[in-house]
Amino acid sequence: MATRRALSVAVAVALLAVSASADSWLYEKFTTDGNVRADYNAQGQQVTSLILNQQSGGAFSSRQKYLYGQFSIQMKLIPGNSAGTVTSFYLTSGDGPGHDEIDMEFMGNSSGEPIVLNTNVWANGDGKKEHQFYLWFDPSADYHTYTIIWNDKNIIFKVDDLFIRSFKRYPDLAYPGGKPMSVHATLWDGSYWATQQGKVKVDWAHAPFVVSYRGYNADACTPNGDGRPLSCPAGTDRWMNRQLDGAEWGTVEWAKKNYMHYDYCKDGWRFPKGFPAECSRN
Repeated sequence: MATRRALSVAVAVALLAVSASADSWLYEKFTTDGNVRADYNAQGQQVTSLILNQQSGGAFSSRQKYLYGQFSIQMKLIPGNSAGTVTSFYLTSGDGPGHDEIDMEFMGNSSGEPIVLNTNVWANGDGKKEHQFYLWFDPSADYHTYTIIWNDKNIIFKVDDLFIRSFKRYPDLAYPGGKPMSVHATLWDGSYWATQQGKVKVDWAHAPFVVSYRGYNADACTPNGDGRPLSCPAGTDRWMNRQLDGAEWGTVEWAKKNYMHYDYCKDGWRFPKGFPAECSRN
């Protein structure tokens, strides 16, 4: 009996090791900075935690750069009072002037108040294109899937199975399409900005703050340089030509009507000389 039990334990450990190896996405695909911890759950999924304390936050950044693709990850956000914190999943071409970027940022809030998801698009260094939504669920109670679809026609933001925004490309307007971008996730102290325009700061009595990530997937093209064609996975049509259909536009309108917190195309104080051109075309 003891031998049989020992054998069963050994098999279970071996199966978990194989499963974990197959799901080891963090260190294979990303570099890390600050407070980052990697573990495995009972199903063999790698779970990456970013940790924020008064000394440091945490981040991971992809080793590979991409030019168009579908990028998704499952996240469980900070429970309780997360005011002043900013958690992100985004793509960027870099930090310099003229950079491109596609953001999903989660701005913490006081206990009992809804988390705000900030979606933004930067093109040639211009990033004043925010749509912000109150999440309609508790993002700290369980994992939810957040997806960015980026192609040469539009940028689509998705939460679980619901499409919440499409940023369309226009031939005469700047659009993130010429600069390869890497994938990033961060947790940092955004007290100056994140909660009620910076009025509510991080309460360090609740530290450390922890955000968990799992199930990362990048179904995307990679650049080859020197003007050569992109290297793309098989079946890229599932996202390369992706645009929203009528029903999917319906979920966008549902999110706008019921949960939109901020729309840059309605902020006359910010744009006293007129709204950005795309606002009148959407």
